[in-house]
Amino acid sequence: MAGIRVTEVDWQSLKNGVAHHTQEYPCPELVVRRGHTFTLVLELSRPLEDQETIIFTVETGPQASEDRHTKAVFQISEPEVGKTWTAVKEAETENTVTVSISSPPNAVIGRYLMSTRVSSRRKHSDRKLGEFVLLFNPWCPEDDVFLASEEERQEYVLNDSGIIFRGVEKHIRTQGWNYGQFEEDILNICLSILDRSPLYQDDPAIDVSCRHDPIYVTRAISAMVNSNNDRGVVQGQWQGKYGGGTSPLHWRGSVAILHKWFKGRFKPVKYGQCWVFAGVMCTVLRCLGIATRVVSNFNSAHDTDRNLSVDKYVDSFGRTLEDLTEDSMWNFHVWNESWFARQDLGPSYNGWQVLDATPQEESEGVFRCGPASVTAIREGDVHLAHDGPFVFAEVNADYVTWLWHEDESRERVYSDTKKIGRCISTKAVGSDSRVDITSFYKYPEGSRKERQVYRKAVRKLFSVEASGRRSRVRRAGGRGLWREDLLEPATKPSITGKFKMLEPPMLGHDLRLALCLANLTSRAQRVRVNLSGATILYTRRPVAEILHESHTVRLGSEEEKKIPITIAYSQYKEDLTEDKKILLAAMCFVTKGEKLLVEKDITLEDVITIKCAQPGASGEGLGPVQ
Repeated sequence: MAGIRVTEVDWQSLKNGVAHHTQEYPCPELVVRRGHTFTLVLELSRPLEDQETIIFTVETGPQASEDRHTKAVFQISEPEVGKTWTAVKEAETENTVTVSISSPPNAVIGRYLMSTRVSSRRKHSDRKLGEFVLLFNPWCPEDDVFLASEEERQEYVLNDSGIIFRGVEKHIRTQGWNYGQFEEDILNICLSILDRSPLYQDDPAIDVSCRHDPIYVTRAISAMVNSNNDRGVVQGQWQGKYGGGTSPLHWRGSVAILHKWFKGRFKPVKYGQCWVFAGVMCTVLRCLGIATRVVSNFNSAHDTDRNLSVDKYVDSFGRTLEDLTEDSMWNFHVWNESWFARQDLGPSYNGWQVLDATPQEESEGVFRCGPASVTAIREGDVHLAHDGPFVFAEVNADYVTWLWHEDESRERVYSDTKKIGRCISTKAVGSDSRVDITSFYKYPEGSRKERQVYRKAVRKLFSVEASGRRSRVRRAGGRGLWREDLLEPATKPSITGKFKMLEPPMLGHDLRLALCLANLTSRAQRVRVNLSGATILYTRRPVAEILHESHTVRLGSEEEKKIPITIAYSQYKEDLTEDKKILLAAMCFVTKGEKLLVEKDITLEDVITIKCAQPGASGEGLGPVQ
């Protein structure tokens, strides 16, 4: 009897693509999801004899081995349910065999090589059938990334476009973003991002063997989307200068960025800010099969010293002292959430996990963040992996303002603990509307439960006992914050203050507004008000001062007064950045030594002028329509 070999393979790409929700990938090779069967039709050089069977080998990565679960050898057999690769004969004609291949639901994801041989008395070398790509599978209940809702799978895995929310808390704007995970070459590029990781460069065999775990894969992608440690995809720039690259505000999707990085031999693409990093990361993770969404947090804390408070140092005009202030509060910050089980933490922490590719702080020596369980953040379990304290502070830090005196002493000024973590937003499933998900991250602001969770987080992070044992946090320049001094807000002053716009803030126009002060007591009060204003970036970093003036106001019993403020267009036009943002501050000094800082972020609106010719006017009588 002549030897037998596989002469041809039909990968059944259309049938398998539909069954695995992968038909949108334009790849030449088959793309399937782990934990589900896919079908092949093999053409043989002659019919199989009774004692003969087909043996398959699948392998991924260099030095593939069965010990590391990067290689499997299996033959056609009876159907099995378990965590192994299997092959089952579905049909057989004279010279063809139809086979169903099943991969385990925890298989390593990536590009595989499949080869076959027929077991017989004669020795035969394996025949390479070709490559296929195996992805995570949110449709498979045994996969760690399983997501039960079909509507959510359609949105968070298969939707290739979306909405990113930006702006300020009181004026949230939308920006469309093309994720494009099914565009030409994008899957190939996403797999190559993993292969460019320092983890792969250091030990490729071990790195590939860890790619069964969404915790490992998402953490690696979080590091690789920024360029800080590893020639990753996007280079950040927050100084308002974008020479030699593209302004972050001009990107409208991930595809051009990923193509540029890949075709430029992995040279980081200039430039990105938080929503760009989040948009790219969403593309990569959806492409690999992990349900992912983009989340925007308004008034987002950047806590550099891990003390769960944003400590802001200001002068007597309320201007931020950049040399002293290490922490910051961004107008908004954008990150990702991905849905998967936390085998490392336990089932109560399954579900949405925070991942942040914006390079803000190092995590274990690398600029990356997460995955951090959203449930753990809400419950104050900041000790759990990964990066819980940083994410908790982003949404729940106390905002502490210090007045810095010339003699280098400092004094706490009243500020609003509710400032941080407002209107946490994501795109709705199946529509472009905004969904507020703040309640997933924290209990209602000011509630007893929210304060209890904050105290719990402080205790877990600093081991501060209920008896009040002090745990000091060291800061640059020898300054230190006694942690339990920050658990309670500063005493409320006897006046209130608020900036109020008198006209909508339009670009190209003067700004007209008022500082409204109110006396909360029945006694007369004298208030000295130092006003300042600056153009800022969305990170609230000041660019140039545009206002500096002082007023003295006498407030009678429970009296309210307004201080009118005008900022001429000529005062701000030269120093306004593409973010079109201005920060106003009023430091109010009350008679009995009380101090109040009032702040307002202003985003200028573009004026759209449409010129329309009236019928028969031959171009005459054109006028602006706003």
